[in-house]
Amino acid sequence: MNNRSKVIKADQYSWDGVERKEYKTDTENFKNIHRYTLLSDDIPALNSETRYFEIQSGGYSSLELHRHPHSVVIIRGSGTLVLENKLHQLNIHDVIFIAPETIHQFHADNNEPLGFICIVDRYRDRPAIPDDKTIQEKITSPEVLEKIRK
Repeated sequence: MNNRSKVIKADQYSWDGVERKEYKTDTENFKNIHRYTLLSDDIPALNSETRYFEIQSGGYSSLELHRHPHSVVIIRGSGTLVLENKLHQLNIHDVIFIAPETIHQFHADNNEPLGFICIVDRYRDRPAIPDDKTIQEKITSPEVLEKIRK
């Protein structure tokens, strides 16, 4: 581990020395998405983790919720965000705050990739997949219910 400042050079949405990884390995409720962990526990001074996620056209992230908040900045493409009971159209440079216990899911549904930087606390809970009862309690919009993928 080091505590030195650094710059990680990017080239076409990949970063020098940063491995492209599978989005998740413990579930299968997502499609065509991968991630890069840009800044993490290799820098002890940081209390956060900075990651880049990219969803290919037609793909989506897992439908999830968790106790920790996080922030997201769209840096590539456009798409749709399910944020609890609403759909939000996303475009490059949009900024999102996802509050704790909020059901959310990202969709690359505009015939292009959707890429975003996500910053979370280093020490956080694991995402939970909402069960049908939780979905029924939190999501009543027919449009949102039609959009979500489980």
